[in-house]
Amino acid sequence: MKNNGKERIALIIPPSPFLADERVFPALGLLRVAGALEQIGMHVDVIDCSGYKNYTDIVRDYCSQVDVGILGVGCTTPQLPFAEKIIQTIREVKPKARVVLGGVHVTTTCNSHKREMRLGVPGRATSAFNHLLSIADVLISGDGERSIILALDDNCPQLIDGDDPDSQLFIQAKELANFPFPSRHLIDLSSYHYYIEGIPATSIIAQLGCPFLCSFCGARFSPSFRRMRLRPIDNVLAEIEDIYKRWGIHGLFFLDDEMNVNKNLTTDLIAFRQLQKQLGVEFRCRGFLKAELLTEPQAQALYDAGFRQVLIGFESGNPRILKNIKKRATLDDNTRAIDLCHKVGLSVKALMSCGHAGETPDTIEHTQDWLIKVHPEDFDLTCIQPYPSTPYWDLAVKHPNERDVWVYSADNGDRLYMREINFSSEPLFYKGVPGEYKVFVYTDYISSEEIAHMRDLVESNVRKKLSIPFYQTAPVSIYEHSMGQGFPNGILRSSEFET
Repeated sequence: MKNNGKERIALIIPPSPFLADERVFPALGLLRVAGALEQIGMHVDVIDCSGYKNYTDIVRDYCSQVDVGILGVGCTTPQLPFAEKIIQTIREVKPKARVVLGGVHVTTTCNSHKREMRLGVPGRATSAFNHLLSIADVLISGDGERSIILALDDNCPQLIDGDDPDSQLFIQAKELANFPFPSRHLIDLSSYHYYIEGIPATSIIAQLGCPFLCSFCGARFSPSFRRMRLRPIDNVLAEIEDIYKRWGIHGLFFLDDEMNVNKNLTTDLIAFRQLQKQLGVEFRCRGFLKAELLTEPQAQALYDAGFRQVLIGFESGNPRILKNIKKRATLDDNTRAIDLCHKVGLSVKALMSCGHAGETPDTIEHTQDWLIKVHPEDFDLTCIQPYPSTPYWDLAVKHPNERDVWVYSADNGDRLYMREINFSSEPLFYKGVPGEYKVFVYTDYISSEEIAHMRDLVESNVRKKLSIPFYQTAPVSIYEHSMGQGFPNGILRSSEFET
């Protein structure tokens, strides 16, 4: 591959083998960073390791064949063990290359570390942050579109903090439209398989951030994830039109935290419907909603704009648990939201969780009973795992008697105990495959093993009662070295080539 006189950078998407299927949603955050680099004339390679078991071979072959001096890796917390193996491989083949590490895990860990520093009590977040400093040459926290440009400078700091709202690196809402759309052309979008009512679909993000403070929710203390930043509707519609005209895709999953936090949602949906009429095509869509904010006009506008399923984080069927997790929605709010959706023809995927502060066998059974009563068309039931920058993790204190155990206390005194986890070496703390959950939390009333057992039991009972099939696990791909010379589609896409 020729450089054509341009500076070159490689961005790497780690695998996510803890998921039932890795090739569903592209890494839009990293692709937005790629777009920002292309905007300034950088030559960008994207190495997409999603779904490949021997992903280090992919990285090794790339580093052996391509003259590149800067490699960026983005990762979530569950991806960290795999990101570290990628970095280790880079170090072995290109010891002089600059490694930039960013993404959700860096952002949340950095935010928790900064909180400890403000309090003058460096602890586990600071240790985790120092570990990240030891494995990467540059860390990017928060928004990466501007930060990555700074990371190209040989004299850049080791931490580039785009999670500080007072920094010029933090992208204000009014600036969002100034940046390119995610560089989807730098991945093999056709290798991602997601469908809505049989229509090929992809993901899009129209707004950033969620202002609520649910105790279990990731990055609630991080400005990048907490502050609401809405893209102008014209900019969102332009991206939708681009997706349709480039790839013929007219199925969209809106990955916004809660679509109906946007007070202009109804009018924005009307504009979206008008775009569909102009294009002469009907879209099919999915998205996330906040139960207590849902109105009938919103629900009807969603249906009219092509939404056929919505996802709502109800979390629990027990009022005490809902209060403990600061969900703000009551059980009546949750039931009313499902009724509203069903009234206008929207199906509902109920997002549930167990293992919260105060959880008991009875509260988990209440979740089962509520699901059977309200009859969602689909549901997930996951086991809670506290991450950095969640209230559960950041506000926990050391157990007075148990080593490597931390304790979070709800306002009413209910406790959640969490075992210390080395996020770098323990890939089982996040498991998205039914029957393979490993739980690291417990309460005064239920053990970790009982939480996992009851999770599986409730899922089986509800799926059987409501005739909802289990998910099928997608096969894992194997990368062949013989294919490395040109790199097969789906592994490497480059801005050097026409796609």
